[in-house]
Amino acid sequence: MNRSSSNLNIEAAHHYHEATKHSETRLHSNTHFLDWSNQPRPFKIYCDVESVPLPSDPTILVGGSPPLLDIIGTFPVDVGDQGGAELIPDLDVLARTLYLAAGVIKRKRHPGGGERVFRAYPNTGALYHIDLYLVTGDLPGLAAGVYHFGPHDFALHRLRVGDYRSVLTEASGMEARIVEAPAILVSVSTYWRNAWKYQARAYRHCFWDAGTLHANLLAVADAESLQPRVVLGFADASVAALLGLDAAREAPLTLLPLGYTKTPLPMSPPMPKLELETEVLSRTEVAYPAIQDMQQASSLDDRLAVAAWRRPFAILPSNLPSETLRPLELMVATKSSRLSLSEVIRKRGSTRAFDRTRTIAYPALCTVLDRATRGVAADVLAPGSTLLDHYLIVHAVEGLASGSYYYQREEHSLELLREGDFRAIAGRLDLGQALAADAAVNVYALCSLPAVLEHFGNRGYRAAQLEGGIVGGRMYLAAYAQGFGATGLTFFDDEVTEFFSPHAAGKSVMFLVALGYPDRVALGLER
Repeated sequence: MNRSSSNLNIEAAHHYHEATKHSETRLHSNTHFLDWSNQPRPFKIYCDVESVPLPSDPTILVGGSPPLLDIIGTFPVDVGDQGGAELIPDLDVLARTLYLAAGVIKRKRHPGGGERVFRAYPNTGALYHIDLYLVTGDLPGLAAGVYHFGPHDFALHRLRVGDYRSVLTEASGMEARIVEAPAILVSVSTYWRNAWKYQARAYRHCFWDAGTLHANLLAVADAESLQPRVVLGFADASVAALLGLDAAREAPLTLLPLGYTKTPLPMSPPMPKLELETEVLSRTEVAYPAIQDMQQASSLDDRLAVAAWRRPFAILPSNLPSETLRPLELMVATKSSRLSLSEVIRKRGSTRAFDRTRTIAYPALCTVLDRATRGVAADVLAPGSTLLDHYLIVHAVEGLASGSYYYQREEHSLELLREGDFRAIAGRLDLGQALAADAAVNVYALCSLPAVLEHFGNRGYRAAQLEGGIVGGRMYLAAYAQGFGATGLTFFDDEVTEFFSPHAAGKSVMFLVALGYPDRVALGLER
């Protein structure tokens, strides 16, 4: 197979994954501590570049969006394949898309001074290390250029003047949706903004957090009929050069085309090296070589390597004959479950305490599973397919016995693996924290990692982690759309696999979401 040689050496991904697993021994021996005086700022801020303010009228940003449960997990018809009309986003559409995907939706002032901001998507440690860049031709209200989205001032910051989309089409191996898109978003992680807390494990978080952002982004772009598609196949160095990224500190993660145009792409202007100053993140930065090594090991060199690498694939589901299948029962739509996409995103948070006395209705849980796992529109996945398997520990779901379950996605059923009260075990698996023990249910995304790496090389590690984040982000949204809460949690990797074995033997955990009703007293919402 003619893939990038470093990407073929899949021992790199195996080594990184093993080295960044949580275990009790590693946690107790880790001397890392949080130096709050050196905490990095949560924004990348460019100095002395031209800014284009985005429309901030609330009627533009949040008005008129469809019910969330009608939009997440859908697969829009490809207008381009059918010779349809052009879909050209204007500045209002871009503002709405960026605000609901990654904008600042809440601000809290501390009693002692200072402010904490909360973004539209959940992010590990609320550290917000994912940035969005926009590469576009001429759009209504916006001249062609390369822009950085600044959530802090809700503006686009122009890094280059001119139409550079052909750089991305070349880097993507002429991926069809990139070629026909009038605008393309690029997601990027600045490692230190997350590694300050999570050290080398932050490379996993690059894709977890990009995933939860993309759960919002895909839903909003679908609602705007922009034909979004996650593109993971691209020549990393070419994309980084276009954006002027510091390869030692930052990395491009995904490309996401928006809209459809019949106008042929022009040649890009000359592309001088960008050397733009940004505000210092913190007093000092610590580099974690494991992150840089994993990024390099999963990189692709050029468009030929990308074209050879891009082979959509789905792991065969682990559906085995079982007499303990419980078919899904989807929630009947009610007024309370018809919240709009913008309403849900603006009310979403990460639940910090669960009420273990309250149960979730079985159809509500089923609706979360159904909407979140329908598949992701991506260059590495056939429509409706997945790289993941989902396992559950159920504590308090009305009409469903407590125990461990496997979600047979193709059968739209839950398979009972073992009945019992596993609250204490769930808490143990969540690094001994109370959240997983108090939640009504915990949903674990697992992956047959050897098979994924065999097919995709080290870059398959990115794909599995990203899909885990997207599915997890959709679970957040589907939960809040139905009036209960969710939070993403970390875990003792091998202990999770062991708990669900023999069914899960050989699989690796990609993501964990806890679902349940908030404990309003513990959160200070009631007295």
